[in-house]
Amino acid sequence: MPHLPVVSGAAAARAFSRAGFAAVRQTGSHLIMMKPGLDVTLSVPLHAEVKRGTLRRLIADAGLTVGEFCALL
Repeated sequence: MPHLPVVSGAAAARAFSRAGFAAVRQTGSHLIMMKPGLDVTLSVPLHAEVKRGTLRRLIADAGLTVGEFCALL
């Protein structure tokens, strides 16, 4: 399994947008992203560093592997 890097919320949002997710709205410091055709909603915290557990959950919810996510960064 590839090493999960520490990334900012903005970098994570860019990677998810490359995977087909689009920003729907922003509530406070969290960007809400959805992908057409999926019933998945991602709430990406726009912090300086996203905690690894939170990032792993977002990656899993998006249906990606850690390796696929790292390739999108």
